[in-house]
Amino acid sequence: MQTLSTQETQAILHEMTVNFNHGGRKITVPPPIFVAMNAEIISYTKGKSITVSFPVTEDQTNPMGMMQGGVIAAAFDNAFGPLSYLVAKRPTTTIDMNIQYIRGVAVGQKVIVTASVEAKGFSTIHMVGEMRTEKEKLLATATTNLLILKIPGGAGE
Repeated sequence: MQTLSTQETQAILHEMTVNFNHGGRKITVPPPIFVAMNAEIISYTKGKSITVSFPVTEDQTNPMGMMQGGVIAAAFDNAFGPLSYLVAKRPTTTIDMNIQYIRGVAVGQKVIVTASVEAKGFSTIHMVGEMRTEKEKLLATATTNLLILKIPGGAGE
């Protein structure tokens, strides 16, 4: 499996954005929320997995001062989404996502989400993910199923 650098992966995602935007459609890969969460692609292994880091900030917290569950879900979605586009080479949409919260996520740390493709069919992709601290302590896990949309315009079309 070929592992690409952050710059190589970003270039592919940028090209996808350009290719998907025709016929009045606007698709941005990665999405604006990826940028708003200060996400950074660490690595992408072609057709298999992506690793993305996220800083945990004060504005992402719940009443107990820990990363809010919905923001944890958004971090997983911000790894699953770009990976699904890279694997399907066309837009996808989430069918479902299940998250298991294992321990609290403190402000000031950076979390690392690794998403991996477990199975890809003609119209769906099944993925699993893990969120860990920089010291590799497991914080949460997730699974998702995504629908590959029949919108033309992906790379290789």
